[in-house]
Order: sequence, then C-alpha cells, then structure tokens
Amino acid sequence: MVIQNGLLPSLWPAVRQAIETRRTIGKVHPDQPMREAIETILESATWAPNHRLTEPWRFVVLAGNARAELGAFMGAQNAAKYAEDDPNREIERARGAKKALRAPVVIAIGVEPGQASNVDELEEIAAVACAAQNMLLTAHALGLGAKWSSGAIIHDPAVKQWLGLSEHGLLLGFIYIGYPAMTSERSVRTPVATLTEWRGWDDANSVPEPASNQS
Repeated sequence: MVIQNGLLPSLWPAVRQAIETRRTIGKVHPDQPMREAIETILESATWAPNHRLTEPWRFVVLAGNARAELGAFMGAQNAAKYAEDDPNREIERARGAKKALRAPVVIAIGVEPGQASNVDELEEIAAVACAAQNMLLTAHALGLGAKWSSGAIIHDPAVKQWLGLSEHGLLLGFIYIGYPAMTSERSVRTPVATLTEWRGWDDANSVPEPASNQS
C-alpha cells in the first residue's frame, strides 16, 4: 500500500486501535471527569466532516443537579404510559428519572440544520453523527467510558425546547461519560467483504493514458 503523505502510516495503527477497541460503556463511576477532558471531547466533535461548513452541531453539557432536570422529563415520559391510578406509574417515573443519573456527565447532541435552500438536512444530521463518533473515540482515547443513547425522549418537543433547540432543531441523543466501571469484550462484526460490492475497480488498469501535448 502506497500513501503519499509519509505521516499517515505512522498514524494508522493508533487510529485503527482507537476505532476497533472503542466500546459502549454503560456503567461508569460517579466521579466527575475533569472539565478539560470534556472540552477536549467537544473540540474533537467540531472537526467532523461537514458540507458547506454550516457547523450544525449543538451541545449542552449536563452535570450535577442539571441531570435531574433531564431525569424529570424521562420520568414523566415513562409515567405517561400508565393510567393515573396504576401503581406502576410512579415506579416507572422513578426508573426513568434515574436514567439521567447513570453517568456524572451527560452531553445532549443537537442538530440545527442550515436554512439556506442549498443545504440538505440529511447532510446536517450526518455531520452531527460524525461529530458524535469523534466524541466517542476521543473519550475512549482519554480513558473515559461513553455511551450514546437516544430513545423516545429525543422526540419530546419540551425536551428540545429545554435544551434551547429551535423549531427546526433535532436531538440525536445523549452521550453519557464517566470513568469506566466495566469492561466490554471485543464484538464480532460482519466481514466487510460480504457487505461490499465493487464496480469498475479492475477497469482502472485498462484506462488508456491521456495523450501527451508535447510536440
């Protein structure tokens, strides 16, 4: 394999290790990570690929008691599934509220799509998803555990308003971050060869060289 930039081969082993060893960490310790680490994670998000550089990502960092405010929304959504006199209503409210407290830091991942006529909303969503992956990889590289979670809560208009998103804004989920309290084994992925179709690849060797303009 030939790579034009001599720096790239030295980067590849570390990049590959980060990608292949990252895992969803659902259990973390209650100790709050340093703010500098969270800032580094957020900074990495802004280097995601983004067509037209619209920078559609928006982040809200929740820690301390602010997580309980999110939990109140989660609890209310759970409780709404049950009748007023159903004893499970308050049980599920408490269970939902507890979800927001499962990590010392929770980062809401929002999308504010550009409103220009030449901006595709799907591209904006894809850019923020790439930003989230950057965050997950950076958290892993910093020795932190992270979990990206979504669920029905991301569609709640009240939650989006609480987070400061506009009427056009979207919520892609929440990334829960803390020091790992578990290990996750390497998962098995489907071989890429079974999911990939190559078209015209071998034709490249048969393309004639462009004619020379030299006389």
